[in-house]
Amino acid sequence: MSKKDNRNEEEIINEQESVQDKDNQEVESGDVKEEPTAEELIQVEKDKFLRLFAEFENYKKRTTRERIELFKTAGQELMTSLLPIVDDFERALTHIEEDNNEDELRKGVTLIYQKFYNTLEQKGLSKIETNTGDNFDAEMHEAITQIPAPSEDLKGKIIDCVEKGYKLGDKIIRYPKVVIGQ
Repeated sequence: MSKKDNRNEEEIINEQESVQDKDNQEVESGDVKEEPTAEELIQVEKDKFLRLFAEFENYKKRTTRERIELFKTAGQELMTSLLPIVDDFERALTHIEEDNNEDELRKGVTLIYQKFYNTLEQKGLSKIETNTGDNFDAEMHEAITQIPAPSEDLKGKIIDCVEKGYKLGDKIIRYPKVVIGQ
């Protein structure tokens, strides 16, 4: 065992000497890693600060855009729930116009409808105009059915608008439901 112990001690001493030789070589060759200076540390911290500041500015801009978008469409649920009332007013006006005896009733319903619709327009609601013969656009219209086109020029075009479409600001909240010629 003594030979084994001597070998271990000799190996340890040799390893220590080799490590010291490496350190001496690094000092002589100038490869010694220096600690960063105060200016370098300041520059690193300044860089970190600038990156953090830029990230915060981007966050503020993004949240501002999201907030503006939210305010623009905040009334979407309300507007969507009021659209059937607009449809009912339009149907009532259509039936009242067919019955000419009720001029006063027609005038009253017309005034209520105009006031109601003007209020919705002030809040950002606008109609999507859809006419017979317009080209069908899948991004702007919802096709509910196709029927044989009454003429060749109406193939692939809108024949009838069953339900009007509406926008709130620039966002479509209800697509016009249309019938397309086949």
